[in-house]
Amino acid sequence: MRIWSIANQKGGVGKTTSVVSLGGLLAERGARVLLIDLDPHGSLTSYFRYDPDSLDTSLYDLFFEKRCKDLDYIHKVIKPTSREGVDLLPATTALATLERQVSGQDGMGLVIAKTLAQLWDDYDYALLDTPPILGVLLVNALAACQRLVIPTQTEYLALKGLERMVHTLKMVMSSQNRQLPFTIVPTLFDRRTQASLMTLKEMRKLYPEHLWKEAIPIDTKFRDASHQGLFPNEMDRLSRGVRAYRHLLAELEQMEEAKNERTIEK
Repeated sequence: MRIWSIANQKGGVGKTTSVVSLGGLLAERGARVLLIDLDPHGSLTSYFRYDPDSLDTSLYDLFFEKRCKDLDYIHKVIKPTSREGVDLLPATTALATLERQVSGQDGMGLVIAKTLAQLWDDYDYALLDTPPILGVLLVNALAACQRLVIPTQTEYLALKGLERMVHTLKMVMSSQNRQLPFTIVPTLFDRRTQASLMTLKEMRKLYPEHLWKEAIPIDTKFRDASHQGLFPNEMDRLSRGVRAYRHLLAELEQMEEAKNERTIEK
């Protein structure tokens, strides 16, 4: 299983859109995909027409009574999506209270990693949608994943969120004594505006080794797909936004293959 977390400590940068778009494209290629909603706002959960306020079971429950090691219970929590081969581990608004409830308890940063260990043979990919704040949920996402994707809106204020996210990542890597590869993905790009062009130029200057060479454009088809609860490539597989995510997926896969080759050589 490949585990990618999509994270940024700023909201509105396209995290959920990235999770859904990449998930749909992986399914298009026949991969078995699990989408995980770690955000108390439940945007990913709502995308597939589940109500975060009324679900009987959710990811929240896995943090209690060692349910993250109970495969039968985990399967009860997982929900289907609009596409065969893609499932959802949904969020509820109760996740907002999690920080207070598990504070000081050992092992709370590894719940998602332990959950995915139980599901290792069931899925080819797990994509994690994360909250925009540093806490137990984001720590879980960083501890569980093998690669971090950081969507960043191409506007000036988003650069501060990116700076915080990279700083957080470095702290987590230091505390866990491991390297976590990350890719910064420019999003909501509008080449007609000076703000988008200047922000993209600044990203290239600040993060040349980690910045994806392309950008995800503004595309109203993302909004249309969300309105119908469909994956963007189900709505229009040739839209410019879907084409951009297809290029991103190819780049991420190439990086994974290169990483695997380096590991084998060692």
